[in-house]
Amino acid sequence: MAPAKRAGTLESLRAALRSRRIGAVTLQSFSSGLPLGLVWIALPAWLTYRGVDIKTVGLFALSQAPWSFKFLWAPLVDRFRLPFLGRQRSWMIVSQVFLAVGIALFATQGSAPQVGAVVAISLAVAFWSATQDIAIDSYAVEILERSEQGLAVGARTALYRAAVLVSGAIAITYGQRYGWPRVFEILALLFLPMMLVVIWSPEPSAPARPVRTLKEAVFEPFVGIFRKSRAIEIIAFLLLYKFGENLGTAVIRPFLIKKCFVPEDVGLATATIGLTGIILGTFFGGWMTDRIGLGKALWLFGFLQSIGSLSYLAIHFMTPGEPCGTPGVVGLVQPLGHRLAMYAAVGIENVFLGTATGAFGVFLLRLTQKQFSATQYALFSSIFAVGRILPGPLAGVLVDAAGWTTLFVMSFVFSIPGFLLLQRFAPLGKWEPDLEAGEERERIPLRRGSLLLSGLAAGIIGLLTGVLASAFLAALKAMRARPGAKLDVAMQLARLFSPASPSDWLRLAGPLCLGLFCGLAAAALLAARHGIGAASHRTSPS
Repeated sequence: MAPAKRAGTLESLRAALRSRRIGAVTLQSFSSGLPLGLVWIALPAWLTYRGVDIKTVGLFALSQAPWSFKFLWAPLVDRFRLPFLGRQRSWMIVSQVFLAVGIALFATQGSAPQVGAVVAISLAVAFWSATQDIAIDSYAVEILERSEQGLAVGARTALYRAAVLVSGAIAITYGQRYGWPRVFEILALLFLPMMLVVIWSPEPSAPARPVRTLKEAVFEPFVGIFRKSRAIEIIAFLLLYKFGENLGTAVIRPFLIKKCFVPEDVGLATATIGLTGIILGTFFGGWMTDRIGLGKALWLFGFLQSIGSLSYLAIHFMTPGEPCGTPGVVGLVQPLGHRLAMYAAVGIENVFLGTATGAFGVFLLRLTQKQFSATQYALFSSIFAVGRILPGPLAGVLVDAAGWTTLFVMSFVFSIPGFLLLQRFAPLGKWEPDLEAGEERERIPLRRGSLLLSGLAAGIIGLLTGVLASAFLAALKAMRARPGAKLDVAMQLARLFSPASPSDWLRLAGPLCLGLFCGLAAAALLAARHGIGAASHRTSPS
């Protein structure tokens, strides 16, 4: 049977205006994107303007961690209902109240930000934003009819990305001119109309069966994923498909600032040009999945995404060094030709990013089991978010050690593992990914001791990898600073384990977090795929 024809961009927009259900989930996605734009885009630029060094700005991306681990408390949102509105809508309102308060607190740090206070507020904002996302995604899965799901993908993604860029662009464009406290207050007030949207949103006509126990809410969604024979490959793909692009753009706002582009230019590029590019790209990418097949779309748009960051090399070569890299030092004024080239680079990168985002969004929807859609979608999006967070610290350290050219070239290199994984379940030229190949694996329960040792081994490997990478990059930076010096990794290892400043402690925290993540991820995967047996469990003889 031929696949149903997917609606185009204009039809998606018209349907969003006609359908209250699509209109509700679309407008809610704007509220979902506001906090991410603030933490991901505006705060790094704000800290850069206030003279915080690039390594600390890069490590600041770790404050986005709650978006990566929201699956840990997603079952609570599924299990418990607050005593007003519906289950999902009540959680949305509570989250938005805390988000408005948290963002308003940034105004108290606007003139002279304290890194510790900013990190604490950022973590709180990220936590309640992640909780809001859980409720919004659960609501969308439950409220939309099957015929409306395809129409809603482009509208939701476009408005979400619009909110991300708008909340970042407001701060970048107006923060320096009118004061950062005022900008943060305006962003906090934006959640008031978002609360009205939640109240206006309809309740599902046929609500899903409520989850009765925490065990059911926690256990069943994860087991269904990890028992699949290709679970590891698909999860790794979620993590790595956008890793290279995220690496190349993690510190792009500080890059533009250090290249002497004024706040108005940075805001225009990332807001107007970037916003337009990513919306067009997202709609086109989602629309093309039905025209050329999801498998081909992931390959084509993934390649375009991988080369998008290379466009910034032109900006780097036009303005060598960092003429505006020192706070208070007046650098050069960028001529019109350089500004136009910067606009073009930002536009190209965002269009390419948008096409991959549209295809990837369709992939997530097809991967999620409807029975456990809320918790599974939270898990999948959390895995994807890890691939957005980890490149931040790596990008800052990489630029500090090896320079901007290395960063943009390595962004393409780090895209290759995602293509290798894609080849496993969607070979080049195949119309659709084969997500259901293979039977569920036979469960041979592991003893708790074996599980603990496996997690510990994975954690040690992750820790050692992070330590060696950090020491190597630091040694490379020292060698570049002193021509003729040797690459002394041993000395940098000694300095890494002798922290003397907050920046040193943050540098040490990176490998520790990587080790913890690897250990917990390995233990969770093995427990879900095999189960946990009693200490006395023995495998029956063959």
